[in-house]
Amino acid sequence: MELYREADHYLMSYGISPVTENANDMRDSDLLQDVFNAETDWVSHSPLQTLPCVSSTPIANSPDDLLQKRLVVLKGLLTSEEIYLTELETLLTPMKALKAAAGTSQPVLSTEEVRTVFYQIPELRDLHKDFYSSLKTRLHSEKGLDQEDSSQNQGTEESAVILYKEDPQVPVGDLFLKFVNQLGVYRGFIDNYENALEIVQKCMQSDQRFRTLAESMMSFKGSDRVKTKYTMEALLYKPLDRVMKTTLVLHELWNHTPPDHHDSVLLQEALRLSSSFLSGVNERSQCKRAVMLSKGERRQLIRDGFVVDVCESGHNLRHLFLYADLLLCVKLTSTGRQAHYRFCWYLPLVGLKLQWASEQLPSSECQIKISKTRAKMYQLKQALQQHMKGGKGSFSRAVERLRRKLEECELWLLTNTPSFTLDLHSTSGKSHTIRLYSLYDLDEWKEATEMQSGKSIETVPPDLLSVTGSCIKLRMTQQPPLHCVKSNEKLHICGSIYVMVHSACGLQHPSSVYVCVEVDGFEFYDRRKQTCLSAFSVTPVWDEELVFQVDGAQQLFLVVVSQSESDSQDNILGRAVLLLDPDIMFKKWKKLTRSLGHIDVTLSMKYLPHPLEPPSCTPLIPEPVFCVQIAQVAKQEGVLVPHIVRSCVEEVERRGLNEEGIYRISGASREIQELKHAFNTNYREAVSKLRSLDVNAVSGTLKLYFRELPLALIPSDHFQGFSVAIDIADPYVRANHMLAVLQALPDVNRNTFLFLLHHLRRVAEKQEQNKMSFSNLATVFGPSLLRPPVDRVDISQEVEVQVQVINLYLQCHNLPEPLLTKPLDLEELET
Repeated sequence: MELYREADHYLMSYGISPVTENANDMRDSDLLQDVFNAETDWVSHSPLQTLPCVSSTPIANSPDDLLQKRLVVLKGLLTSEEIYLTELETLLTPMKALKAAAGTSQPVLSTEEVRTVFYQIPELRDLHKDFYSSLKTRLHSEKGLDQEDSSQNQGTEESAVILYKEDPQVPVGDLFLKFVNQLGVYRGFIDNYENALEIVQKCMQSDQRFRTLAESMMSFKGSDRVKTKYTMEALLYKPLDRVMKTTLVLHELWNHTPPDHHDSVLLQEALRLSSSFLSGVNERSQCKRAVMLSKGERRQLIRDGFVVDVCESGHNLRHLFLYADLLLCVKLTSTGRQAHYRFCWYLPLVGLKLQWASEQLPSSECQIKISKTRAKMYQLKQALQQHMKGGKGSFSRAVERLRRKLEECELWLLTNTPSFTLDLHSTSGKSHTIRLYSLYDLDEWKEATEMQSGKSIETVPPDLLSVTGSCIKLRMTQQPPLHCVKSNEKLHICGSIYVMVHSACGLQHPSSVYVCVEVDGFEFYDRRKQTCLSAFSVTPVWDEELVFQVDGAQQLFLVVVSQSESDSQDNILGRAVLLLDPDIMFKKWKKLTRSLGHIDVTLSMKYLPHPLEPPSCTPLIPEPVFCVQIAQVAKQEGVLVPHIVRSCVEEVERRGLNEEGIYRISGASREIQELKHAFNTNYREAVSKLRSLDVNAVSGTLKLYFRELPLALIPSDHFQGFSVAIDIADPYVRANHMLAVLQALPDVNRNTFLFLLHHLRRVAEKQEQNKMSFSNLATVFGPSLLRPPVDRVDISQEVEVQVQVINLYLQCHNLPEPLLTKPLDLEELET
């Protein structure tokens, strides 16, 4: 009965009269009525109250009694969910009209105020709608009317309804676990609540139209559709109220679930997560912190999460806490069943400098171990699925053993896979380095830390013992980002995701930009890829296809990064996340535009579900690009113009157009060979080297690439045709003939040649500075791009043809634009 005393105390704190202990037969229904359905004056706008702890074991009753009371709890929850959804819909009703009015000459609220008032409410509605639908489906199995019921109900209109048979044994623990794992949606609403309430109260005083709207919002509740009148303030408080009530019912549901029931362990975990979430929210909303600052404020927790701490002893998984005035790194340990944190290090935020970078590829030994761990993880996942399909239960010893091994593999990969580093430099001289696998997560941490660092104006020496001790209560992140611990097969996608990154707009200044794309899920294959660097522009274009093999992916992350002009870190311009829902994922290409801050990125996506092939136990060796047929290189990269050509051209255009003798003056042979090796082994490293090496080495690398092609860019069987074409006297006939020859080239050769020609024309536009005219450029590139058949012996004539052909193409006025990638199949493109 301990839970009831705690629940009574909880309800009394809000002025609700609890039922007496003698009313045992009515306790469940009355308690649920108080918790869910009572209309009270709870809109006090006070901070959330902390829910009392509950007993560690379910209450002692017969299994049948427990199951019947459990069913009462579930039925009450289902009813209250329906009412709550109605309230959220009522709150959202004026949003569209207020948005529309914001764009008029007499707005009720500004666009920013509308966004603040309704922040996260649509997401809350969608979360609860999904939970309500799943719970209702699970509880109700449709049955026909039996004879007795039919005879009793004949003659009434109500007898036409479908009856449902409710099973007290029905498993629902997975639904609650999924629900509480998404409670993070509430965090944004709660953090924004005071701002939203302030706007509503201010506008009610200043605008009669808004006051009329906010004081008379109508909702229809229950099956009898009773009309209920709300104020907007009351409706805004409903989500705060709801998150507390749901946690209380989780206590009640777990206490009325027999220990041997399938749901017992799942509900216990859901209860732990929801209680911890509520505890963290309470601390934030009440501003309860471990140490007082001199201004009278309290130390506030901003965010927390798991990172990899890089130190001399190696790489270690740690929990990082960002407070308003310091960063705290701790290690999670346990004594028996009690978890606690052990202090590792801290840095004050005042004057803290942050610098991020991509890690280089690990040693070959580490790459082999990464590949073997991925292969082992794949085998464990397959074995786990076989056990689950074989009906051996989710909690058999074999299944638990497989899950533990799978978790160990994920933890090792999380700790050892190359990722991104964030260097933290304090004014005290202390420095630490942390690693984050996701660039999206890194940017979130960097942004939050720099924001707090800018606000922090003093350093108060913390009581490290109390700050570290409070982390268990304050933490919002319960466990490392392991996919195996939050796996839900029904929601996952498995197969290939194709992402075609087209272009971007919204840049304030010309920049060289790339897009990093990441997916979550099991790390059997690479989960992060990025486009090439764009040309220096305010409207970058990539038209580059990235393909991901995924298992269990639920989200896709986009990050736009601009290349630094110097050797300093690149600049992250914006980020966004896309939800991957298997029920609505498109099997055809679908074009969409996503806003990443002030930048809009246009991309196309499609998803092909299929079983994945086992990952290789040996690391994939990058295919070389030099001395390989250009069609083969383009096929490997899924493009029409190889990355090496685009990268070198764009780097020359960024800093070499005014370089005197560009393409004529050779760069250092050592640097050219260095770039050649990098392009053959590690494209990312090659792009990084392009920035730092002499631009003449970059131009020399491009010339070397064309010179070492096994077959010339312009096939030699066209040489004789060009010899005839350059002798045609009529310039129009000659131009048409040469364009016809150009169209006859293979797709990759034609588009690469066109890409190079347009680049060389831009070089020639700066000939006053670089001294490189069409004739000079044709002399440099002619012998590399066009080679005579092997049986020709007149070398002087050959060189003349090679130079004249390139020169004539450079002078052509109607030169077609190149395609960088194959155009999407219009029949596969969803409109």
